[in-house]
Amino acid sequence: MPRAVYVLALGIFAMVTSEFVVAGLMPQMADGLNATIPQIGYLITAFAVAMAAGGPFLTVAVMKLPPRTALMALFAIFLAGNVLAATASGYATMMAARIVTGIASQAFFGVGISLCAQITRPEVRGRAIAVAMNGLMLGTLLGLPISTLVGEHFGWRAAFWTITLITVIAAVATLFGVPRIERAQGGGSFREEVGVFRKPRLWLVLSTSTLIIGATFSAFSYFNPILTDLAGFSAGTVPVLLIAYGAATVVGNNVVGRFADKHTVPVLAVGLVLNTVFLAGFALLADLPVPAIICMMGIGLVGVTMNPAMATRVQRTGNAGPLVNTVHSSFITLGIILGSSIGAVVIDVWGLRAPLWLGAVMAVAGLATVLPDLARRPAPEPAPAVPAAGAPAKQAEQV
Repeated sequence: MPRAVYVLALGIFAMVTSEFVVAGLMPQMADGLNATIPQIGYLITAFAVAMAAGGPFLTVAVMKLPPRTALMALFAIFLAGNVLAATASGYATMMAARIVTGIASQAFFGVGISLCAQITRPEVRGRAIAVAMNGLMLGTLLGLPISTLVGEHFGWRAAFWTITLITVIAAVATLFGVPRIERAQGGGSFREEVGVFRKPRLWLVLSTSTLIIGATFSAFSYFNPILTDLAGFSAGTVPVLLIAYGAATVVGNNVVGRFADKHTVPVLAVGLVLNTVFLAGFALLADLPVPAIICMMGIGLVGVTMNPAMATRVQRTGNAGPLVNTVHSSFITLGIILGSSIGAVVIDVWGLRAPLWLGAVMAVAGLATVLPDLARRPAPEPAPAVPAAGAPAKQAEQV
């Protein structure tokens, strides 16, 4: 596997840690910014909305740059946002910082995943994406607890300075660890990248990703109260269980990455069926500690871990260019927004089991969007050429 793929994982880790940091430091930030807890919660929503709505536009702005140059420009914007967050004197400044970092991180995902496709052979792109997306899984497993620990002991501003340091390290690693690849002459124009969205099937494929992630986050967003109020675990035990959940996502991500290239659609179908079972089982057995843990770990294994297969399917339907990958990331973020927000609504009406049932319904809906491809069962085919591909053959390193 090219070392650049591991470098991209480090950059994704920095950005995911920044995305999650607010969730672990809400009381401290509320005190420091003279805001309420709900207002701090809006900072999480703003980051997600900025990712979904603003990321594609920033991707368009950097599309004409060589991939490494584009990544460095995105690092600079993201770094500026984190410094602004660390030095924010008021709530409005912090909100602006979250919007800037959200837009930059989404564009980084799109350009980074596209670069994975450029520097690896088509038949192993799913594995390469899985390696890069380990940054996302490790952000959940390590980034959130580390930033929370730093914030609790040294103040919430120290947590943002820590993320800034990680970002600088990732940027330097990218500068020296990612090969310089020029854009191909005559390829990857804005019109060509946008033209692919005329395919109706691409929108169906993108909706699958929204439903997969929405199903998972309708549950994940409320694990804490479900585990304490229904399963009966103590508040001190929940962080340990969430770390175990994060470890399950790392394992699942790498397993899916192994099969995503040759068995893309079956992997998605099996994952959705299992996620439906685990979500429904959790809803039915949430008051029993052992079954609750088993179901939670199962969701970790087959939820967000579908990312490599999701990305591979999107690239084969559209292309492997940065705009398609960024829009795909926006649909993933839309799933997070829908799952968590609708989950909050159904909790108010039907209680803490409701978001688990919501997740099961979304997983079934996601399966329905996969069944036409599963029935067709075409032979595996490599993803279309990257519009911006210009890498020498030897740069597509062997695995």
